[in-house]
Amino acid sequence: MIEKQAFIPSEYDKGIAITLPYYEDFFQQITDITAIALHKPVSWLDIGCGTGKMAENAFEKLKIKKMICCDISSEMLKAAKKRNAFSNIKFLEKSVQKIDYISEFDVITAILVNHYLSYEERLISVKNCYNALKKDGLYFTVENFAPDNEVHKSLYLDRWKHYQYMNGKSEEECEKHILRYNIKYFPVTIKEQIKILNKCGFKNAEIFWCSYMQVGILAIK
Repeated sequence: MIEKQAFIPSEYDKGIAITLPYYEDFFQQITDITAIALHKPVSWLDIGCGTGKMAENAFEKLKIKKMICCDISSEMLKAAKKRNAFSNIKFLEKSVQKIDYISEFDVITAILVNHYLSYEERLISVKNCYNALKKDGLYFTVENFAPDNEVHKSLYLDRWKHYQYMNGKSEEECEKHILRYNIKYFPVTIKEQIKILNKCGFKNAEIFWCSYMQVGILAIK
């Protein structure tokens, strides 16, 4: 289950760039693809919106018909609302497992959300997003992933820890973060992520971005 107050908003924005390599690229890739794929104002649901960075990028670079930012944290939603003062944006305090939209959105984004869920919860999350999309709608998910074997897992975790250290974290902070793997969040392999997307009904699912231990996958309804 996702912890109700997993992050403190003011600390989240400050610390995530030194924790996740190429964090800014997540949003750039998504808006670039959306601009090419959809030549119209879009309706957008951002699951686990955090402090509203995805919405900020979308409004800056695309024509947005409406945007709904959804998160389980009221504090995150306050930060997102402060960041995005647009007339066509709404904020919803709700878990992705409880959304019940039907064929309403052109784009849904779930960035660093599903890896906090159990397998069964992940299925519900992805299926709810599938249901909420219009036909041919785009579902972007960016998650930490589990390597296929222990050799790569050890190598990739060491590399990730080194990135954090080189960007200003102490050795203790780096080690503490790496030890969260499969304890505070529960990554699955890229193959398994795509398998889940297919199982939930998506007809096309492919990697659009990958680096370190993060992967971006685009699925089309």
